[in-house]
Amino acid sequence: MVDINEGKDLLTSCNQQHLLKYWDEINDEEKSILLNEIKQLNIPEACEYFKSANTYSRQAEAQCDSSMKPVPSELYGSAQDTSSDILKSYREIGLQEISEGHVGVILLAGGQGTRIGVPYPKGMYKVGLPSDKSLFQIQAERIMKLESLAFEQTGKKSIITWFIMTSESTMEPTKNFFEENKYFGLQKDNVIFFEQGVLPCFTFDGKIIMDSKFKIAKAPDGNGGIYIALKKKGILSEMEKRGIEYVHVYSVDNILVKVADPVFMGFCVKSQSDCGVKVVEKKLPNEGLGVVCVVDGQYKVVEYSEISSKTAELRDADGKLTFRAGNICNHFFSTAFLGQIANEHESKLKLHIAKKKIPYIDSKGLKVKPEQPNGIKIEKFIFDVFEFCKNLVVWEVAREHDFSALKNSNAEKTENPTTCCLALYDLHKSYIEAAGGTVKPDAVGNVVCEISPSVSYDGEGLKPIVNGNTFESPILLK
Repeated sequence: MVDINEGKDLLTSCNQQHLLKYWDEINDEEKSILLNEIKQLNIPEACEYFKSANTYSRQAEAQCDSSMKPVPSELYGSAQDTSSDILKSYREIGLQEISEGHVGVILLAGGQGTRIGVPYPKGMYKVGLPSDKSLFQIQAERIMKLESLAFEQTGKKSIITWFIMTSESTMEPTKNFFEENKYFGLQKDNVIFFEQGVLPCFTFDGKIIMDSKFKIAKAPDGNGGIYIALKKKGILSEMEKRGIEYVHVYSVDNILVKVADPVFMGFCVKSQSDCGVKVVEKKLPNEGLGVVCVVDGQYKVVEYSEISSKTAELRDADGKLTFRAGNICNHFFSTAFLGQIANEHESKLKLHIAKKKIPYIDSKGLKVKPEQPNGIKIEKFIFDVFEFCKNLVVWEVAREHDFSALKNSNAEKTENPTTCCLALYDLHKSYIEAAGGTVKPDAVGNVVCEISPSVSYDGEGLKPIVNGNTFESPILLK
């Protein structure tokens, strides 16, 4: 027999005793599952999270226009406005740090491909390139190429450890995918998976939602869950053991991501920053990107929905938007700063709510899939640590060189597999042309052009291959 008193008093004290409503209808195995979930989720803490998240949500609804300021120009670098010599020096610093084994990479890979129409992790998705590569494979090959470039510059063989943060639902399929594909050429020991935490889902009035008679409805704790996961899963200790001093953190869904970008890493290291943010320029005031700025003296990302039209439309003398530093979830952190966050500040992170359609068990014990949002998921955001940063820098890059996100299926007009392919084709075409080659469209006028990361990371080394040559679409250099 499973002792109900083990969880009853705890739930009553939190006004969540409804979680035991079907206790008499479930078997002993199911009772053990339910009690184990109650213990693991730390119900009192989760209920406090609910209160804090609602408080912060109400505060965030008040627009913060009057206290917003752009990031100071001395902390704001731009790839477009930096000379080629200085860019080269940043790149050399980045490759030197890679060669010393000081650079690691953290991939945020907790998302399922639901919105793009597939039932598996987004990183496994193939957007339709000539090579038929998945997002995971493209990124793995970019890591291998960087290791090679660092060796060419320094003569030192190096390892870039790839830490992959999954969610509960993406862990097993992600690990299996890497196993099946032999880690895409990387050493298994240098690809480390760890799982972010989960939080219970709540009704709007603070009741925890049941997914079944013996299971609680749960959701990942957001990309800001990375900090506590790094500590709890032993990743910070592993980084220290490996001598990693800096990490590049990015989201899985950006097909153009320059993994461990040596220029960005070099800029941040040269600036002696503990936190760096790669951004793209917002072209339109109402574009759905948050902006990196200063609010009441603290660095923050303010969501576009929290800014009035008047403030969003402000422009500088050069015609650019005043608040143009569009956040693309692409960050540099020193490992010392990550340790400081995990050990000292994690409990102070803001909690955000997302209103969602959450399946639940009704009063008759039947599973219901709502057609309208019926509850909230609580999330932490990775950028909410900026306020604890002593030396933050911002690095602006050209969108067409660094950012094309995969969020939707081709049923939507933007951020879909087709737009991702086109962005990569345009970028790789520009690499060939810059190296002296010519790219011709196919018979119907389309340019299809892909360069394998094993050939070039970001356009380097192409001249001996393409100079003076003409290539007809579809093109795949490998």
